Amino acid sequence: MLAAMAPTYRCPQDGTRADVTSLTWCCPVCRGPWDLDFESAGPLRPGDLAGRVNSLWRYEEVLPLSSPATTLGEGRTPLVPLTGTVSAKLDFLMPTLSFKDRGAVMLAELARRLAPERVVADSSGNAGTAVAAYCARAALPCTVYVPEGTSPKKTEQIRAHGARLEVVPGDREATALAARAAADEPGTFYASHVFNPYFLHGTKTYVYELWEDLGGRLPDAVAVPVGNGTLLLGAALAIAELLAQGLIDTRPALIAVQAEAVSPLAAAFHAGADDLVDAPAGAPASPTLAEGIAIPRPPRARAILAAVRESGGTFLTVTEDQIRTAQRDLAARGFYVETTGVACWAAVGGWTDRSVVVPLCGAGLKTGLAA
Repeated sequence: MLAAMAPTYRCPQDGTRADVTSLTWCCPVCRGPWDLDFESAGPLRPGDLAGRVNSLWRYEEVLPLSSPATTLGEGRTPLVPLTGTVSAKLDFLMPTLSFKDRGAVMLAELARRLAPERVVADSSGNAGTAVAAYCARAALPCTVYVPEGTSPKKTEQIRAHGARLEVVPGDREATALAARAAADEPGTFYASHVFNPYFLHGTKTYVYELWEDLGGRLPDAVAVPVGNGTLLLGAALAIAELLAQGLIDTRPALIAVQAEAVSPLAAAFHAGADDLVDAPAGAPASPTLAEGIAIPRPPRARAILAAVRESGGTFLTVTEDQIRTAQRDLAARGFYVETTGVACWAAVGGWTDRSVVVPLCGAGLKTGLAA
């Protein structure tokens, strides 16, 4: 069932609303992504968590869906110290080996209840593998669009789950445009980790788990790799909810990390802009090992920039050499992580002045070791 008070989609730009039971994947006025308005089922009481299911669904009071049929046991990944001040959350231990399972299960569960004729998704790899897996679990026909050059192991995984794979010539932006054209076809559910806010309400469980595992508090800073910003915006949602419930007293700084080669948000942030600057539509992205965050024009750019500023955080960028070094360094410590997933360790692994958590958000088997 859906949450007690029926959620509704709301456009943050012009206030347009739509029912979540529709297949309207974006605001029909501005074509921008939806936010989700819903009333939680009640306050989250820490004392009630003992004995609950050991997955992200243990936080059911604050989720827009409950009683899932598509779960694969996602969530509740370990939190492991790396240094005296830096800890890692091992989200590469998810069922499909990336943090994208947190949001993909929400999209697949919603789609299962809406019973569309087909599901489409677009991805640089990890979101596509996750949507494919959860659609398989939900017995939904699924097509995943990926850019040419996507890691072969990711495309192999998508096909293994029974999804149809569409390889799009060009970059990540071209892939998104192709998927959105397909999403406009009648009877289609667009399982977009960017446009559908249910995904963000899945990724917010990352911070709820940190809060629980740290004994009802959060670290001084939460570092996240940012392309489309789905983990960062989910983290911001959770932090706002925990503050509103009185479960934390202070807001941790959000440290957003981008590859130097593709860093439109970092450029806008440091220019003091509220939106992207000097990033014309259609401009190709530079190549980077961090393929999962190589997004030249993230649709939720304004929200990402606002969230980082509100938290007192900042944007950092890392070079290709830093990514290579960080991947090998983590492997030497026992963690084999894909090249996108090491970006935060590359950026803040040397911090000693405050506590910070980095996500190791994709398994190294998905990309291999960087040359």
